[in-house]
Amino acid sequence: MELPLFDLAAIVCATNSFSNDRKLGEGGFGSVFKGTLKDGQEMAVKRLSKHSTQGLNELKNEVTHIAKLQHRNLVKLLGCCIQEDEMMLIYEFMPNKSLDLFIFGLTTQKPSSLVHFFVGLQDQRNSMMLDWPKRFDIINGIARGLLYLHQDSRLRVIHRDLKASNVLLDRGFNPKISDFGLARSFAENETNAKTKKVVGTYGYMSPEYAIDGFYSTKSDVYSFGVLVLEIVSGKRNRGFTHPGHSLNLLGHAWKLYTEGRSIEVLDTSVGDSSDPHEVLRSIHVGLLCVQRNQADRPSMPAAVLMLSGEGSLPQPQKPGFYSERDLNELEVDPSSKIFSANEVTFTLMEAR
Repeated sequence: MELPLFDLAAIVCATNSFSNDRKLGEGGFGSVFKGTLKDGQEMAVKRLSKHSTQGLNELKNEVTHIAKLQHRNLVKLLGCCIQEDEMMLIYEFMPNKSLDLFIFGLTTQKPSSLVHFFVGLQDQRNSMMLDWPKRFDIINGIARGLLYLHQDSRLRVIHRDLKASNVLLDRGFNPKISDFGLARSFAENETNAKTKKVVGTYGYMSPEYAIDGFYSTKSDVYSFGVLVLEIVSGKRNRGFTHPGHSLNLLGHAWKLYTEGRSIEVLDTSVGDSSDPHEVLRSIHVGLLCVQRNQADRPSMPAAVLMLSGEGSLPQPQKPGFYSERDLNELEVDPSSKIFSANEVTFTLMEAR
């Protein structure tokens, strides 16, 4: 793939022999470490676990799909290291880590210990760092990154696992879409495909993909809509609770929209920094993107224009997976397999 090759000895030195204090995270593929080269360059090293069976295919897939993609809202692959029995991908380092660390937290939970108390304070500080202008810039940056993948890149890439933990933030809190291990590319004349194995994360997967295995650019649009509502609200779609109903975040946002109370979706931690017009428009676009029927969802070019425009928007229909029960019913399928690591869920199941 004409990627720059890094020497194994240099990577070992840069990561202090892959020490735990350099670990940034881990998943089914293995672990990610922060590294600093002798010239001061910082990087993130994605190291394939020697015991991983799924990781090798994901690593190859990631190289195939991201090696030649260049966009300011996609994480940049700097090179790789394939030496002895090691296989690693080297990325630009994102000092603010992932978006989920800033928009989700423990502040809504009663601290059960001193540790939870201090973690909750840190989560609150993180959330307050993302005022409304930053959140709106992040929403638009993710939208532009998806637009590039779907329309302007040479491969026409479907990400298939867009979620808050797969959006990284640089020093200026600019979003970078990452983790292309599950991505698929379409030929110029293709618009959708079907798979026997559905991979992704519950809460972000579109109905037609989670249930029947059909995926297209509109699958990513659905995930983007979920992400928009999570960024606006500061709440996860999965596990969302409300004393007045049993709906998930999508259902909650839809209910408030139909009652003319959409502004109540907004995270209270943004304070007076919000622009009501931008907030309401973002919620409206998010609801358009999560409609059950994929034909009703806008394309990413249309979504980008809707976010930045001033004109009227079409009325959204009821979201797909409107309640938590809808998602729970997917998980009772006996062929489902769920793997969790660091509160990030990777799902693999046979489509019905």
